[in-house]
Amino acid sequence: MTNPSHEGGCLCGAIRYRAEADAVARTHCHCRSCRLAAGAPSLAWAVFPSAAFRFTRGEPTRYASSPGVTRTFCGRCGSTLTWQDDGEARTIDIASATLDAADAFAPTREIWVAEKLAWDALDPALPHYPGSSRDTQALNR
Repeated sequence: MTNPSHEGGCLCGAIRYRAEADAVARTHCHCRSCRLAAGAPSLAWAVFPSAAFRFTRGEPTRYASSPGVTRTFCGRCGSTLTWQDDGEARTIDIASATLDAADAFAPTREIWVAEKLAWDALDPALPHYPGSSRDTQALNR
């Protein structure tokens, strides 16, 4: 059996990547840091094993957005690409919308809803977590 292969990249095409595994989680984040990084009210992530991920074209710009967190983006067009907790290097979060088959990675939970913008509606069908879904209990389940 072969591993699935998921590819994606930035707006201008300078950066491409591949994840050769299934996503281990799919989240929709409302934290302020993700909002600022994306210039959007929230940001969806597909989480993959780091060992199965690699950049296949170009080298992204890296930015330490907070202590212990590294984000990558395209230095040419600015597309947000990845987020990684340096203390949890076994996984890497890929901005879902940058995947070629983004529709296949719909979020299964909403996180950091305690920081969401008041006018950004939550999906009532998903569990909502005030912070990380690893560290807190869902508010609505």
